[in-house]
Amino acid sequence: MTTRPIDNPDTVSTAQQEGFSWRIFGPGILMATAAIGGSHLISSTQAGAIYGWQLAIMIILANVFKYPFFRFGTEYVYDTGESLIAGYAKRSKAYLWVYFILSILSAVISTGAVSLIAAVILGFMLPASFGISTMGLSLIIVVICWVFLIAGHYKLLDGVTKWIMIALTLATVAAVIIAAGKPTVMTADFIPASPWNLATLGFIVALMGWMPAPLEFAAITSMWTSAKRKTDNTTYRQGLLDFNVGFLVSAILALFFLSLGVFVQYGSGQEIELVGGAYINQLINMYTATIGEWSRLLVAFVAFMCMFGTTITCADGYGRANAECWRLIKGEDEINKKQIAFWTTYAIGGGLVIITFFTGQLGAMLKFAMISAFVSAPIFGWLNYTLVKNHKKLSFGMNAYSIAGLLFLSGFALLFLANLAGLFG
Repeated sequence: MTTRPIDNPDTVSTAQQEGFSWRIFGPGILMATAAIGGSHLISSTQAGAIYGWQLAIMIILANVFKYPFFRFGTEYVYDTGESLIAGYAKRSKAYLWVYFILSILSAVISTGAVSLIAAVILGFMLPASFGISTMGLSLIIVVICWVFLIAGHYKLLDGVTKWIMIALTLATVAAVIIAAGKPTVMTADFIPASPWNLATLGFIVALMGWMPAPLEFAAITSMWTSAKRKTDNTTYRQGLLDFNVGFLVSAILALFFLSLGVFVQYGSGQEIELVGGAYINQLINMYTATIGEWSRLLVAFVAFMCMFGTTITCADGYGRANAECWRLIKGEDEINKKQIAFWTTYAIGGGLVIITFFTGQLGAMLKFAMISAFVSAPIFGWLNYTLVKNHKKLSFGMNAYSIAGLLFLSGFALLFLANLAGLFG
């Protein structure tokens, strides 16, 4: 068993001398920015629009039981000085290859899906006179993201996403307060739907799959944490504070987005679109009809900030993770910056290919990605748990908490797979 390295007082940075300053925040905020995308804007609002407050408990449980496995990603970096992906490689090359294969597939599907949704929202915001197609807007968005990441990489991303998160949080809270003051009047013949049946299990699993993010993002967050330590030399305590703040903000905003669906759409009598792009247009239109025409740009701004921030952080995160995998496969000591640029370009370029050839199927692909993320969550959770446990003794409470999380994730995954296989008739 190894212990966390003691910070060298000779290398203490300004951020450490100032204590918990604004500068210490980074990886946790990046994770929150990546998380607040399809899971919040689409799945959470749909859950509120269709089932009211009933699925709030599932959002809370998903965040609670995934927490220790995301936290282990931050702890592992400060305990060992290396990323979770490096830990996977030490444990078994098979684990590294499994993660790498899943990551290169997820990179193009996720980046393509979120950039397309961002483009749909941007098209909704622009006057019709602009005449730019959704494909054209997608190209503009991914090119901006690519230039942004290639030019500045972590330091620039670290700074900008903090302001994106602040703007997103303020706009979301403002929208909820406005919507709560003028909630939708339920139709006289409205009958509340119950989500507590096997037919709704796929929706619930998809809701939890990216809540707050796929568990492979624990490894991506560990990459951001490693980069943060190199640039600002943050301490263990500062890194954990950053992670906790980002995780908590993401969890709370998920409930805010759920409440938006409740206040604006629940019981309105209108059929809820389940396709991502179509649902966003419907949501923004219904906001406008319920709150007022003046709210159109506010709601669209919240939605666009969600998806644009997610596009940037997904491209950077998958780029770094895949570059780290490739470094370990080749047995190199450090990540080559050209490799990060290559894998970032791969995520963005591959996303464009997905948009070009599979536009009509992206809604189904997004749901598939969310469900597969939840089904694979117990595997990543177990791997993170065993890695950290091998390096330090976990407290009785954290050990029991982790086991409870694994049982929750595994139980729901097995229930979904059994239902999918028709074992329940």
